[in-house]
Parts: sequence; C-alpha cells; structure tokens
Amino acid sequence: MEGSVSLRQRVPEFMDAGPLPLSPERPRAKRRSEILQKLRKWRGFMLVVALPTLLSAVYFFAIAADQYESEAHFVVKTASQSNSGFNSGLAQMFGLGAGLNPSQSESLSVGDYLTSHDAVAALQRRMDLTAMFRRPEADVIARLWYSEPMAEDLARYYRRQVKVNFSSDTGITTLAVRAFRPEDAHALTEALLEFGEQRVNMLNQRAVENALKVAERQLDQAEAAVTATQTGMTDFRQGERDIDPQRTSTAQITVVSDLQRQLAIAQAQLSTMKATLDPKSPQFMAQTERVRALDTQVRSQASQLAGGDGSMAPTLSAYEALRLRQDFAAKRYEAAASALQGAREQALRQQLYVVRIVEPNLAQKALYPKRWLTVFATLVAALLIYGVGTLLVAGVREHVS
Repeated sequence: MEGSVSLRQRVPEFMDAGPLPLSPERPRAKRRSEILQKLRKWRGFMLVVALPTLLSAVYFFAIAADQYESEAHFVVKTASQSNSGFNSGLAQMFGLGAGLNPSQSESLSVGDYLTSHDAVAALQRRMDLTAMFRRPEADVIARLWYSEPMAEDLARYYRRQVKVNFSSDTGITTLAVRAFRPEDAHALTEALLEFGEQRVNMLNQRAVENALKVAERQLDQAEAAVTATQTGMTDFRQGERDIDPQRTSTAQITVVSDLQRQLAIAQAQLSTMKATLDPKSPQFMAQTERVRALDTQVRSQASQLAGGDGSMAPTLSAYEALRLRQDFAAKRYEAAASALQGAREQALRQQLYVVRIVEPNLAQKALYPKRWLTVFATLVAALLIYGVGTLLVAGVREHVS
C-alpha cells in the first residue's frame, strides 16, 4: 500500500536529517562544568592570593581603628662634652670608633630603660596603661586583649606601641609612641621623657656617690687621725703640766746660755785678779766664790736639760714626736680635703643631662595603620608565595611524570 511505509524505509530519511537538537538543561550543565573547572584551576590563586588580600582590605579599611603617633627627640650630654661628633667621625674614619663615649652609653641605657618592665610599672602607677590601650574606639585586633593583663603581656603590647631608636651618628634618640587617641600618645611621650630625665638624675647621683665614696672615706680617716693626735697632745700636756715643752726648753737653754756667759765673764775677771791681788784677799775670795756658784748653777741648769731621767730631753723628744704626728695628720687631712674637692668637681663636670631637641607633638592626623601600604604588601607577599608554590608543584609533577 502506498500510504503505508515501513519503518525500515523511513530510517534513512531520519538518519539523513542530522543530529537532534539538545535539550535546554545540557548547555547549563556544560557551563556549570566549565565554571567549576575554572574554579578548580584558580582555587590555589583564590586561596593564597585573593582571599588574604581581601581579608586584609576588609580589616584595614572597614575594621582597623586609627592610631595616632607622638614623637620626641632628645640627646644625653655631659657638661664637659665638646667636639664629640668631630672626634667620633675621625675615630670611625681611622677605624678607632669601636667604643662609645659616656653620653652615648647612657643614651642607650636610657633608651633601654624606657622599654623595660620598670618603665611599664612606673607608667601603670602614674596612668592607667590598660585603659589607654583598651579605648572603646580601638578595634578588637589592635587593642590590648586583656582587661587585667599580666605584667609580661602588658610589657609585650607596650613595646609594640613604644619605639626608641638611637642614632650612633648624631647621638640623638627618637621616641615614638602610638595610641588610639592623640592625647594619650602625647601624655605617654611626655611621661616617658620625664622618666628618662629622672633616670639620668639617678645615674648622676649614683656616679657622684661612687666617685666621692673613696675620697670621703680617706677624709674621715684623716680627720680621725687629726683628732687622735690632738687628744694625745692634750693628754701629754696635762701629764707633764707644761703647755709647750719646746718653749720651756728654749727658755731653759736661754737661762743656761746666760749663766754660761756670766760664768765666762767671772772666770775672766778671776784670772785678771790673780795677777794683781793676793789669793787670800777678800775680793779674790769673793770672785772665786762667785765663779764657783755660777759653775754650780750652770751644771744644775744643764742637768735639767739633758742630765737624766728627770731632764727635759725625753719630754722634749716625746713632744716633738707628737708634734710630728700632728703635722703629718694635718697635711694628710689637707690632702684628703683637696682630693675630695677635686673628685666633687670632676663628678660635676661629668654630670649627664637630657636635652630635648624636639618636644612631644599632639597629633592631628592618624598615621597608623598604613592601610594602602599594608594591603599592597599583603598582595605582593601572597603573589610571591603563590608563584614559588606554583613552581614547586610544577617541578614535582614534572619529576613524577
């Protein structure tokens, strides 16, 4: 029958008609598969580069709180310091600048003190550091996390906010303090400068005490020696009942000399009488008796000077020994007093003092955090990590294949 055509006869026509049109769901599935393939291909980049950069941008531009910085410059100098920069430059030029002068050493010690536990404790007593570092406007990441922090935690956070830099070329110390309010940063900087000045004053006092300790001890010993010799002299005078044995002996020597002179004159007169007078004459006998009496007086007075235990010679010797010790003690006291004065003047010349070159400023603009710079640095670091990781993975795959 013409109207009835078998299926076998229609198959060629069906096959010649071309492929059947796809259903609408198949292109969607294909596109989804391509997107998933692309995501799988770039998932490393998204995780290593895009996500950290995005999170950094979100934090710094939407969450991070402004931080204000107050900065001050100071230098520690001595009263006798001069041409230190020129000498230091010459020393460095000729390779002799290995050491630091006293003011530079003290600058380093002051800077170390300003970032120490002692400075944190002093600031905590003077002002509430915890409250300053936990202001309401501070974000949860940058703020101090603990409301009652341990001393170590507070010191660790404090060192993040306070920076002390010393320049060995200029000798200037830079103090920079960050806080969430400009008033807090300024107050902290001012307080730290005062603490630095107090530290220098304490170092000055300690240096003066150390420098004067030996001189003062020597002066005390010399003063004690003077007192002892004076006491010995007083006891000697009371024991001998003579205020000045030296003057007494001088007077006694004068008496003996006068008697000896009179004796010589009398003996000369007696010799003259022998030539003109009878030895039994009254005048000759009187003159002879006078010579005998003067000779007796001379012998008696001379024996009082150096004739025995009761003479003045031992007393005068003991007195002169006491006077010698007294003079030595007095000279020793004068030398000790002069040494003490010299040590005091030297210590004053070496006194340290803090010179403020730049006073703490009250910030009007937040300098931290550096949002664009930090996000850019995060992006660069992530790209470097991603690039190195990609090269490593490619090398491993090539080695395995």
